Amino acid sequence: MALMNERDPVSRRSFLGAVLVSPLAAAAPPPDLPRVDYHAHLGPVVTLEKALAISKERGVKFGIVEHAGAKVNQYPGLLSTDADLNAYLAKLEGKPVFKGIQAEGLDWMTCFSKDAVAKLDYVLSDALTMPQKDRQFARIWLDDFQVGDKQDWMDRYTDFNVQVMASEPIDILANPTFLPIVIQKEYDTLWTGPRMRKIIQAAVKYRVAIEINSRYRVPNLRFLKLAKAAGAKFSFGSNIHGLDVGNIGYCLEMAKELGIERSGIFSPAPAGKKPIQVRKLA
Repeated sequence: MALMNERDPVSRRSFLGAVLVSPLAAAAPPPDLPRVDYHAHLGPVVTLEKALAISKERGVKFGIVEHAGAKVNQYPGLLSTDADLNAYLAKLEGKPVFKGIQAEGLDWMTCFSKDAVAKLDYVLSDALTMPQKDRQFARIWLDDFQVGDKQDWMDRYTDFNVQVMASEPIDILANPTFLPIVIQKEYDTLWTGPRMRKIIQAAVKYRVAIEINSRYRVPNLRFLKLAKAAGAKFSFGSNIHGLDVGNIGYCLEMAKELGIERSGIFSPAPAGKKPIQVRKLA
């Protein structure tokens, strides 16, 4: 999620497009695991036609997501109404892709009818735009973000991840355990067992799949082992805004390391069983 305003010309889309991508990891997943990138974005470089060509070349099916939520979230192509959502679905109709949205803000559901959201294959969201103590939303993915008291911030960030899953009818928690650049080197110490388990327990409780993200190479193996033992499901996602979309090397590496079976991998819920249709939100 990213909350933008007219004085803020930097979007997460432009920021992520500038981040270098790690090389594909040399890893062969179990042969029956679906090779799906559920976190693929279109843009000026990767049009729908280009994405389809890359998908075929790499043997990775794409789940195309567009940002969706209130208009205060200023993204190119932002979906804010049922009409927007229906036009987006029409563009993807008949194409060999899954159709999803990247939900922006805790209030994105108010922009759409339940029937319109239920037409999607899935919804993903994240905790990368986080309310601070002054109730202003901070974009923790920007280079200049500062956390202040690390332990206090980590506790609040952990709780916000839980809130995202508890209060939004989503299928996938994207970019899980991402940390701001200022504390990324302390990942292994700041992500304590209790913090990891709190997020994992929420994912299992609310039946939200945990994305294995190849751009940021998160979560780490320790988190993923705990999640697998708890019965969580996983999805693969590149979150790449460019020609390396579909690079799921880290995802496949972790799947191999964990011995994940097909039953442990996310697949879209059938009609009538979507989170928007069956979830009772906190």
